Amino acid sequence: MTKLNTLESLTERFRHQKPLRASSLVITVYGDSIEPHGGTVWLGSLIKLLEPMGINERLMRTTIFRLTQEGWLMSDRVGRRSYYSLTGPGRRRFEQAFRRVYRSNNQPWDGSWCLLMTNQLTPEQRKQLLDDLSWQGFAALTGQLYGSPNCNTGHVHSAISSAGLENDVVLFETRPQEELAGRPVRLLVKESWDLESLGRQYEEFLTLFRPVWQELSEKEDIRPQDCFLARTLLIHEYRKLVLRDPLLPDELLPGDWEGRAARQLCRNIYRRLTPGAELWLAESLETAEGPLPVVSSAFWQRFGGLK
Repeated sequence: MTKLNTLESLTERFRHQKPLRASSLVITVYGDSIEPHGGTVWLGSLIKLLEPMGINERLMRTTIFRLTQEGWLMSDRVGRRSYYSLTGPGRRRFEQAFRRVYRSNNQPWDGSWCLLMTNQLTPEQRKQLLDDLSWQGFAALTGQLYGSPNCNTGHVHSAISSAGLENDVVLFETRPQEELAGRPVRLLVKESWDLESLGRQYEEFLTLFRPVWQELSEKEDIRPQDCFLARTLLIHEYRKLVLRDPLLPDELLPGDWEGRAARQLCRNIYRRLTPGAELWLAESLETAEGPLPVVSSAFWQRFGGLK
């Protein structure tokens, strides 16, 4: 088996974060690797799995305790062993986030928008609602008018209901427009979304992971453990960017938008690493019933198809 040399710089970069964000990495591992295999693992095997990332046993136990207290995880004790899985609310939050991470290319946009009037809200309520809706592409078009070209009214109604604001806001859905991205719309996008800053962050991602793809293109039979670690760090970094991304339709984005290249690079590396990563997971993780269950069929649909 061949060592993945570019992995060392990735792991060192993670280890030297101050503070070391163990909770965020565990969330990535659960969403990317554990949930597709049934969602439950023995804590001891999870500790060993992430030791190469600089997360020792003490830090891991503290992290798992914190995630349990925050409602992400729940435990089941069998004998002297503890097995951890996602709670119901935790699973729903994972599904919302990771659905964005593994999406395929943008679908064609018909020019419609969701518009939300918030003039009955307090400034505090307005800010919290925008935070809740930003992952659906909403931005403040004016002080009291929020808008998104990613119009999924079901998800919007769910967020409004969860905030208890059903009787305080008004939601409109515009008709499809023939003129999708004329000058006025492009100026509105430029003023409402900070795409320049996000583009720089995507460029940093490309700089970080292009050497990984280059090495993968030149080598065969990468060590399974290296495949798992590299895949985890890839999705860990990409997830942070995608959750900040309004995922605007291609028609509203610059022609050289860095997010497109980042998505393609992530997809290519993920496909290349997945066979080895899955071998390592099967070898390393345990459940109360024995070896890790076979991965779900939905897993293979990530990024538009992994096979």
